[in-house]
Amino acid sequence: MFPTPSQRSAIDHRGGPLLVLAGAGTGKTATLAARVESLLDRGTAPERVCLLTFSRRAAAEMLRRLEPSVAGRVWGGTFHSVGHRLLRMHARRIGLDPAFTVLDEGDATELMGMVRHELGFSTGEGRRFPRAETLAKIASRVANSHEPLTAVIADSFPWVIDETDGVRDVLRAYLVRKREQALVDFDDILLLWRALAPMCGELFDHVLVDEYQDTNRVQGDIVAQLRPDGCGLAVVGDDAQAIYSFRSATPDNIRGFSARFPGTTVVRLEDNHRSTAPILAVANTVLDEATDAMPKHLRTAREGGRRPLLRRTFDDAAQAAAVCNSVLAHREDGVDLHDQVVLFRASHHADVLEVELHHRNIPYVKYGGLRFLEAAHVRDLIALLRILDNPRDELAWFRALRLVEGVGQSRASKMIERLGVRSGGDALDAFVSLDGGDAFDALRDALADCRAAAAGPGADVDRLRAFLDPAVARRYERAAARLADLDALASVARRAPNRAALLADLTLDPPVSTSDLAGPGAVDEDWLVLSTVHSAKGGEWRVVHVLHVSDGLFPADLAAGSAASLEEERRLFYVAVTRARDALEVNATMRYYLRPKTYGDAHGYGQLSRFLSPSVRAHMDELDELSGPAPRPAHLGTVGADGGALVPDGVAAVDDLLTSLLG
Repeated sequence: MFPTPSQRSAIDHRGGPLLVLAGAGTGKTATLAARVESLLDRGTAPERVCLLTFSRRAAAEMLRRLEPSVAGRVWGGTFHSVGHRLLRMHARRIGLDPAFTVLDEGDATELMGMVRHELGFSTGEGRRFPRAETLAKIASRVANSHEPLTAVIADSFPWVIDETDGVRDVLRAYLVRKREQALVDFDDILLLWRALAPMCGELFDHVLVDEYQDTNRVQGDIVAQLRPDGCGLAVVGDDAQAIYSFRSATPDNIRGFSARFPGTTVVRLEDNHRSTAPILAVANTVLDEATDAMPKHLRTAREGGRRPLLRRTFDDAAQAAAVCNSVLAHREDGVDLHDQVVLFRASHHADVLEVELHHRNIPYVKYGGLRFLEAAHVRDLIALLRILDNPRDELAWFRALRLVEGVGQSRASKMIERLGVRSGGDALDAFVSLDGGDAFDALRDALADCRAAAAGPGADVDRLRAFLDPAVARRYERAAARLADLDALASVARRAPNRAALLADLTLDPPVSTSDLAGPGAVDEDWLVLSTVHSAKGGEWRVVHVLHVSDGLFPADLAAGSAASLEEERRLFYVAVTRARDALEVNATMRYYLRPKTYGDAHGYGQLSRFLSPSVRAHMDELDELSGPAPRPAHLGTVGADGGALVPDGVAAVDDLLTSLLG
């Protein structure tokens, strides 16, 4: 029954810093939302409350409990969205153009690739040089961890050590290019907000942070600068669910919270409202074997229920067949498909299962693969909107110009140079003023019409699509489905207050798929959920099926290089286990697929995951289906406003910091 005594302590706490150590399924979202409501009931002005979450959906879920007139005044959202809002308000104080454009991860990688090419590292001559994707990851790790470039490469990218000087040159040039064109990537948002944070602290009486275990060093510094003495600061999290080190998140923030903020009150939430006792027995045992974990022991009133199952099969095909049989059996027992989930460590681990699901006529939706805004045709439309918003955006120009039939990289580059995109002039005005009669007429007319009409983002999208739709039909397969995606995006644009807000929302909180834009389906629709464990965090299902829990797959073989990496893999498995409400089925194969092209065997032979220790397995039933490979079905082939005083620690200080880290 909500609230429990521990939850009530967290909700009613007053005064100094508060750490709520909330185990999986213990109602942390409800507790944090109730604390916000309690603060407002005690007379705190909504504008003086800042609620930081790791998804806009989480913030919306908490704030919807409040009166709409009040909820809309609370500063609620992700670190990046709140930081973006503050930067728009105070950009000039830190030397930033208020009309800056936000780059998402794909944009940052593409810009990195352009810089890499211009510096001569893509000729194919000489030594192998890191790709743009790797360079973008290195740059992000340096920015968020504050480790020098040499240390980041040595620790996380050792195969790049011999190219450190070249990497440094590319990253420095990338930084210069961003500033020239008023571009801000995700890491810049956090670094620039930290520069503003001492001033922003005066804005809030209370700062509440959800999923604090997933913060990185920069985010931890932002929180500390907003409430230096910890008064009015409350963070909620679970170090046992810290699984985002690849984003530079660190459990050290939550584990070191009490030391950083003396006088911290620690409240532990251990009453699990989700899972049955047998499932929690497995979860608690997995956690008991972890090192450096903050002590907690989940308990539940849901006694009884079936014991978790460990199923061992011969290979991928046998595992896929067994999981499909189990999914359908649960369905016959009254568990709808959408109340079941199949979880996996990596997206490709579900390749064979997807084929089997298709053969069995089991509909499914998959999370953790290509996201909506990563689709090329969606990025094409966004590039056109970005040109209207920031004509200095060279990356957007480069993409938009190549949409014109017959225009390749060379011609697009020449046009960009002709327009003076890098010189800081109005490239859009230059483009629409050019004489017509060439291949660029349709694009020029579309951009000119949008600029002249100034009718809002919905009208912009409608006009731009007169140019874009034929290009999509010409350039891409499955044009009808892609145009339907653009229809969904157009409906979102019509609801946006302005173009800048639309672009910021899409970039900072992107939809996973068109279903996020379209809303819920019909009541008679049903589908199985497939998801990576990372993407499933925060979710729960009646039945959870976990694939490939074998050493080399879960934990991943690349995570075996350090004790810290292995502990994160253990926490990832713990997250998978604690998604289950009623039933948990863990699957492991003796033989698993490795790669499609090899001179040797394309399969590996593995043991059970080290996380399935004898102590863990003592709480599970085991089903052995290792009698040998069943005949492979034919359908299963090899599946490979601004103002105020200047803030000295602004853009220049951030750039100095990044430059010093690069060495």
